[in-house]
Amino acid sequence: MSDLTQLMSQVSTGGVNGGAVEIPVEVRRFIERLTFADPEDVWQSLQESLAEDWMALPVWARNLAFRLLCLQRPDAAEILGQAGSDLLSFGPDWDDFAEELLARSQELKKKEV
Repeated sequence: MSDLTQLMSQVSTGGVNGGAVEIPVEVRRFIERLTFADPEDVWQSLQESLAEDWMALPVWARNLAFRLLCLQRPDAAEILGQAGSDLLSFGPDWDDFAEELLARSQELKKKEV
């Protein structure tokens, strides 16, 4: 069983927090809204949130938002570059992913010229 499958199982059976999965309402709303948000809305919201207070958005939330945005806009050099830079700020666990995003961003920028 993969780590992800095991985590999914724990969440679905309540095997977290002593048998009760308690996710704050605000977190559930954020995840639900983000999951189905328009990519432009995600990008704009990230820009506004990070400009207001760069450290306020939890790392898990910004990683999730950037990840979904990168999947929706895989050829957007600016998005990939910012996602990579953001990941580097919270490594080193994600440095390999960050470097890959930054390299893809640079390649896309070269093609634009």
